[in-house]
Amino acid sequence: MNNLQKATDYFRITVEHGGSDLHLTSGAPPATRVDGALKPLEEFCLNDEACKSLIMDTLTEVQRTELEKNWELDYAIQIEGVGRFRGNVHYACGHIEASFRYIPTDIPDLATLGHYPIIEKICQIRRGLILLTGITGSGKSTTMASMIKRISEIRSGVIITVEDPIEFIHPHRSSLVKQREVGTDTKTFPTALRQSLRQDPDVIVISELRDLETIRIALTAAETGHLVIATLHTMDAPQSIDRLVDVFPPEQQQQIVAQLANVCEAIVSQHLIIRPDGQGRSLATEVMLMNHGLRNCIRDRKMEQVVGLMEIGQGEGMHTIDESLAQLVHTGQISPHEALLHCRDHKRFQTQPNS
Repeated sequence: MNNLQKATDYFRITVEHGGSDLHLTSGAPPATRVDGALKPLEEFCLNDEACKSLIMDTLTEVQRTELEKNWELDYAIQIEGVGRFRGNVHYACGHIEASFRYIPTDIPDLATLGHYPIIEKICQIRRGLILLTGITGSGKSTTMASMIKRISEIRSGVIITVEDPIEFIHPHRSSLVKQREVGTDTKTFPTALRQSLRQDPDVIVISELRDLETIRIALTAAETGHLVIATLHTMDAPQSIDRLVDVFPPEQQQQIVAQLANVCEAIVSQHLIIRPDGQGRSLATEVMLMNHGLRNCIRDRKMEQVVGLMEIGQGEGMHTIDESLAQLVHTGQISPHEALLHCRDHKRFQTQPNS
């Protein structure tokens, strides 16, 4: 059996076990992450040479050259009969290692993910900026794919995605969906975004807001009448606003604050939390929908008022992470202990029964 066949076996076992990730690490067994916990796939540890061979045989010659040049690589790999994975190859203590995220073929509907009905309403927004936030592994990419699916069903237009790498594959529905991969279809996020504005887009999707220039162009696109959907590695709505502003030099921040206050339409923050029985995870979310009061908060950078305004805005469809966690505890989907680990107001959950 060659190394590619062996690697394929590990990919297949990951999917069969319901795993989200596969890790190939020197000095450790191949392992998959199931419901947030790592599970070894072998009783033996991979040595340096075996680990390197398994990983290198999943790469094309062009990808091997890029890895040699940059010392790390993001890419997507399609395993026939198994599925699609997003891979990251990197060096650790001089050894080549990799992690692979499984990307299901079928894009789930928003309701099946555990989102509140308000997300369907957010998909009907025609212009402005929508942010999906959360830590790595919180399900942002899946939510984004589900939103693209829904928008492409209910809207006739052109959706352009800029991804690194392409994860979920979207068919054309009522909308045309053009997916562009950084490193394959375009050189950089900023270049792709500038060009997308000349490609008659209605919706622009950015897999991650990584740098100042990408954020600047995204804000401009939202300001000029497009719907822009992007992810950000932040924990909640107030932190997301601060992160976008703080990327810019102090002398530019007031302008960026004004732009954000005008174009931001919604921020959805999410956490995946293990269930009490250890079987699967539940989705906890926070949703902020822009209104007059929140826009003023952002303009004045009074971020300490945002949570209170979200609580007041429940009638508009908003909810805080604590409200979502309380509902999950009430329905037995998560434990009070897990809620305490993810909440904003610890006193609220310390008084829960059986906490």
